[in-house]
Amino acid sequence: MNDILLLKQGEIVLKGLNRRIFEDKLVANVRRRMAHVGKFRIYAAQSTVYVEPMDETADMDAAFEAARQIFGFVAVVRAAACDKDPDAIFETAKKYLAEDFAQAKSFKVETKRSDKAYPMTSIQLSQYVGGLLSDAFPDIEVDVHDPELTVRVEVRETAAYVHSVPALGAGGMPVGSCGSAVSMLSGGIDSPVSTWMTAKRGVNILPVHFFSFPYTSELAKGKVIELARLLAPWCGRMTLRIVPFTHIQEEIRDKCPEEYFTVIMRRFMTRICERIARDNGCGAIVTGESLGQVASQTLEAMAVTQEPVKIPVLRPLICMDKREIIEIARKIGTFETSILPYEDCCTVFTPRHPRTKPRLAEVLEAESALDVQALVDEAAGGVENVIISR
Repeated sequence: MNDILLLKQGEIVLKGLNRRIFEDKLVANVRRRMAHVGKFRIYAAQSTVYVEPMDETADMDAAFEAARQIFGFVAVVRAAACDKDPDAIFETAKKYLAEDFAQAKSFKVETKRSDKAYPMTSIQLSQYVGGLLSDAFPDIEVDVHDPELTVRVEVRETAAYVHSVPALGAGGMPVGSCGSAVSMLSGGIDSPVSTWMTAKRGVNILPVHFFSFPYTSELAKGKVIELARLLAPWCGRMTLRIVPFTHIQEEIRDKCPEEYFTVIMRRFMTRICERIARDNGCGAIVTGESLGQVASQTLEAMAVTQEPVKIPVLRPLICMDKREIIEIARKIGTFETSILPYEDCCTVFTPRHPRTKPRLAEVLEAESALDVQALVDEAAGGVENVIISR
């Protein structure tokens, strides 16, 4: 049986003259993602990317699962290809969907005819194939309104394709089609979700983690590396930047009023992220902040936090509640790792009574006790790079 994947493009089909740019990026992402599961012929036609195995060694199960994690597709279909002859379509459906027919009590045939020169209409072909299938499986009723099994036939330019239920694709835009951004990646629940959501909009991700040894342990660092690995099937190959943050936090603790510890710490994080973004051609910073979730995520605190930087700060979770964020974390497979009980630098030197509505002038005065530029230079110069591959 000529097994093949049909990956149905999402919103890029609405693009105009620049659609080819998005489509080329999508095909390139599929080729990279499929490289480790076998040899495939991969090409795009009629708003679909075809993934056709070139030999028997191709792992179609792994390819199917990989395709579901590639942003840019609304549906992933595993189908059997055959000649466009109606009898060939029937024979293919009978064999390819034999297990489905064995479990179903009712069925119907739906045909989509992309080849408008095909001599039969969609309804005619559905009726013809459906009649033959009804004779072949006499114990199964035909139900055109609410069938247990829908046999889907697609007649395209070079072949016909038979399949049953398509799987949901990842949606979004092809990673790399909408620029690059630095994403703050902590060990919590929120930041992996905000990273995933940004990648879903076609952005290449450069994750950055702030590490405060010995206040945070090597286990905590390993947890973040594992989160990045869990994100890689969605986001693609990444280089995790691990920033030494201990000296900055100790300087803040020793020289700044306690109520401003968190907001000043986050101002340093945005400065360092902007430096990394500038050095790597990134156009934005991504955070996992959600409005009102903690003291540093008030409107006033976020305004003061982003004041030192010139590039946009993106907050994909800004209007989501914790339940919604956890649902996504479970979906993408990061939740169980995120809740492992290892400390994070954001919990180091947490003030007893943080200022929830800080004023910029007061924060600048508190920061004046620090050599801000020297501290940023020191942290940026000590970055550890960890390659994260699928």
